[in-house]
Amino acid sequence: MKGVDTIARVRREFYVRGRSIKEICRELHVSRNTVRKILRSGETAFVYERSVQPQPKVGPWKDELDRLLAVNAGRASRERLTLIRVFEELRGLGYEGGYDAVRRYAAGWQRERSAATAAAFVPLSFAPGEAYQFDWSHEVVLIAGVTVTVKVAHVRLCHSRMLFVRAYPRESQEMVFDAHDRAFAFFRGACTRGIYDNMKTAVDAILVGKARDYNRRFQQMCGHYLVEPVACTPASGWEKGQVENQVGTVRQRFFSPRVRVRSYEELNAWLVDRCVAWAKAQPHPEVRDRTIWEMFEAERPSLVPYAGPFDGFHATPVSPSKTCLVRFDNNKYSVMASAVGRPVEVRAYADRIELRQDGRVVGQHPRVFGRGQTVYDPWHYVPVLARKPGALRNGAPFQDWVLPGALERVRRKLKAAPDGDRQMVEVLGAVLTDGLPAVEAACAEALREGVHSADVILNILSRRRDPGPPATIMTPEALRLRHEPAADCARYDSLRRASG
Repeated sequence: MKGVDTIARVRREFYVRGRSIKEICRELHVSRNTVRKILRSGETAFVYERSVQPQPKVGPWKDELDRLLAVNAGRASRERLTLIRVFEELRGLGYEGGYDAVRRYAAGWQRERSAATAAAFVPLSFAPGEAYQFDWSHEVVLIAGVTVTVKVAHVRLCHSRMLFVRAYPRESQEMVFDAHDRAFAFFRGACTRGIYDNMKTAVDAILVGKARDYNRRFQQMCGHYLVEPVACTPASGWEKGQVENQVGTVRQRFFSPRVRVRSYEELNAWLVDRCVAWAKAQPHPEVRDRTIWEMFEAERPSLVPYAGPFDGFHATPVSPSKTCLVRFDNNKYSVMASAVGRPVEVRAYADRIELRQDGRVVGQHPRVFGRGQTVYDPWHYVPVLARKPGALRNGAPFQDWVLPGALERVRRKLKAAPDGDRQMVEVLGAVLTDGLPAVEAACAEALREGVHSADVILNILSRRRDPGPPATIMTPEALRLRHEPAADCARYDSLRRASG
């Protein structure tokens, strides 16, 4: 069928210029039937739709081709075959037709499938303080010159669209707890409902409908902040579409081009500033005359008041080795020597590791990530030095150990003494009983007097532990002597001369 330009020209030649059908056919090189059809129909355009598609080659193979296309569509995206490969498989089964016929049939099959599976959505509306959405994304940044894939926690208030973003090395449960606490502290409150996908750190089992078997610790966190958790239907990301869109926005606006920072602390401080700046500049999608920040300020009074930090740790029982070390997350951390021989509970927080035994803290360290790292606290090994003072010089925990000023000067001076290691161990042992400030002050006093031996330092500590002189008794004015006796030995001399 001719194009719309030909149809328009035929109509102009006939109705405006009054030319005959024969003349129009000769000049435009179209048939009489075409010209008559244009003039009789009065249409300005014709669409040809074939009612029946002949399939001389594909027809007998239609069922087999449908099967191959359905199997291929069900594969993971990385494993999905190209249409050429599907065509080759069909040829292997005996098909003798060409690729074009298969390609055209596959295109129609895909259109029908898309139309059958097309989804429509209902716009969602949330009251102030009603709900927030939570999700994770992976972004690439440069931290201290090293390319790192960070895990970014996203929290979005559904009413005002205010966002909060924070980066972590992991997506573990303690990171989830910390992200919620940081977000609620930033918002100065929480919503009554939290909308999540079925992340393993929150959901233990997916039941019928919206019912979920939530993780015990996750339920504790929700109970602390007075939040009701709601999980999305599997493969229904539109149920938390706001935070899904936020992931793309943050990736484009915050992490492109690639961010360069010195530490996670610097990155997260920068992300908070970016969230505030973006919210103050971005109009609200529904209330166009107000920014997201203005809507957030209006929503704040409707939030559930911030309940304070949740003790968000992940607990794991471990057994300390004879070298006073426990293994957690492919790294090692030291514990007090007294904890060896009995199980220890590792409480992993987002930024630190806390080690407990019988309710008592036996170790606390900044958390490290990666593999094969060992974190020592040299004070944990001081009781062991009483039996092995020589380990002070070559022990791994004491390498690069920087003591407070006076203690460090005493240590350097004692290194030259024949029994300097033993003396230094005695001084360090006093820290466990008298405390570091007292020992530091005693060392400083000894150095001012020009001595540095352990005996002198321990003597100073002992003297400071003794009680001071008794308090002076306050004598009432009525009992005070008018002429107090004077201690004057010369009086005895005068008496002796008088007797002589």
